[in-house]
Amino acid sequence: MRLKSDSFENGKAIPAKFAFMEPGDEHIKPAGNMTPHLAWTEVPATAASFVIAVIDTDVPSKPDDVNVEGREVRRDLPRVEFVHWLMANIPVECRELGEGACGEGIVPRGKEDPVGPPGSVQGLNDYTGWFKGDRDMEGHYHGYDGPCPPWNDTIKHHYHFHVYALDVPRVALEKGFSLAELRDVMKGHVVDEAVITGTYSLNPKVKA
Repeated sequence: MRLKSDSFENGKAIPAKFAFMEPGDEHIKPAGNMTPHLAWTEVPATAASFVIAVIDTDVPSKPDDVNVEGREVRRDLPRVEFVHWLMANIPVECRELGEGACGEGIVPRGKEDPVGPPGSVQGLNDYTGWFKGDRDMEGHYHGYDGPCPPWNDTIKHHYHFHVYALDVPRVALEKGFSLAELRDVMKGHVVDEAVITGTYSLNPKVKA
């Protein structure tokens, strides 16, 4: 299976219109937060549905220095995953999503019912946990919310856009499912996978 995007090139920087935040006068400002174009081809005959998962694998494992004035997030700090988008039960007839097809713009407290292909179901992204305790932003962040790495991180972040082909038309997931739940129900059902990776940074010293 092959995956491509007209929105960004594999291995290259993701444009700000697909990010949650972009560089601004006070370090950052809101960006377009639009879902990028994705198209997948060479689908195996055994495919019955698709799954999309978008994951940043460069998130600092400790938040101590994150976005703290006068400090930097060290390059050698261990990194963990951060989920930006989970969508399952995408019908097998769907092979492409246009720019903004599944949402755009920042919704404080999260999108309750993000748009998706008929029959699809979307999970929670990790902004749900990130904004916990923030009186203006705390909520349940369903669907896609784009890149927003720490503005003082010393490395660029890598965003992996995965499309999985499953041999079942539906998996048993409810709205708001987690990455762990998705990985559990996919076991034994993935017949193919394609991935492209984009990069992003909010640190003017780092070239994305």
